Amino acid sequence: MSLPRTMKAAVLYGEGDMRLVNDYPVPQPGPGEVLIRVEACAICGTDPKILAHGWPNHPPYGEFIFGHEYAGTVVALGEGVTEVNVGDRVAVEPHKGCGLCANCRDGLYTICLNYGDHEKGHRHYGFTANGGYAEYACNHVNSAYRIPEAMPVDESTLITTAATSLYGLRRIGGVNAGETVVVSGPGSIGLMGVVMARLLGAGTIILTGTRAERLALGQRMGADIAVNVREEDVVERVMELTDGVGADAVLECAGTPQAAVDAVEYAKKNGRVALVGIYQEPALLNVNKIVQWNITVAGSKAEGERSMAQALALLGRQQVDLSPLLTHTFSLDQIHAAFETAEKRLDGAIKVVVVPGE
Repeated sequence: MSLPRTMKAAVLYGEGDMRLVNDYPVPQPGPGEVLIRVEACAICGTDPKILAHGWPNHPPYGEFIFGHEYAGTVVALGEGVTEVNVGDRVAVEPHKGCGLCANCRDGLYTICLNYGDHEKGHRHYGFTANGGYAEYACNHVNSAYRIPEAMPVDESTLITTAATSLYGLRRIGGVNAGETVVVSGPGSIGLMGVVMARLLGAGTIILTGTRAERLALGQRMGADIAVNVREEDVVERVMELTDGVGADAVLECAGTPQAAVDAVEYAKKNGRVALVGIYQEPALLNVNKIVQWNITVAGSKAEGERSMAQALALLGRQQVDLSPLLTHTFSLDQIHAAFETAEKRLDGAIKVVVVPGE
């Protein structure tokens, strides 16, 4: 396959300074790497923060291409790659651990002890290594997952989000058939959490949040009951819905201190709480209740322990329609408008997708 020498890419030149470059060199895959023609890259809530402030250990300004929720087609293989073939459609996992530290050897590569150390082999695509707001991207084959033939490429950009939700549930032992699960926060991770909980066999799914339109969408995606925390006391309502027992499992995605506090309060005895949100302030959890009620509370970092593969298996087998979450699509030339739409949630934006190709 004949490949161009240069490509179009959105490059960060400084804090808040993203420029569209038409002649950025196409990366070359090294040993163990694949070159992907990027066909879609979704904007994550972290991306505007990277645009504004950079990221620790990121590539030098003037060379840094961010974006980490992307998918496309393999167009070239580096030395030693036999796991995928040219022409395979793949979704990319952002984290590639060093493979050497104790955490990586235990499968915990999203909390690699050599984070940001390129010489040790660590890569965090779109953060400490170049990512997907470009026509081509290089990734280690460990971070490339084949997507089902029936899955549209734009929907496959949601696999990272789905895997993040799934990993949160896995961190608290998964979902047992028939259990009551509360998903807190109807952002993209929470909405995918509803989908994952349903696929895992949850009995009743309660979605909580503040935005009525998101709560309604969550019910379309599989939630049984929606609770608007601006209109109801969420703890009282969940306890009422569970006959005073509480929720078996909680996936807390809102990322606010109060949401974390509430999650512990409406968990049942021996309940489980996964904290998936990004918290800007400390939360004063009722630790005595955690002890006396035997409640499990677990942090969950990204899409760890190959949750991408499991999310793909669940979604591919069930052929879930994820298109309602993809609200806007922009070309790479329109990336500034795409970021404004995503960050300001214009026109009900949930997931905004950037398409690098024509």
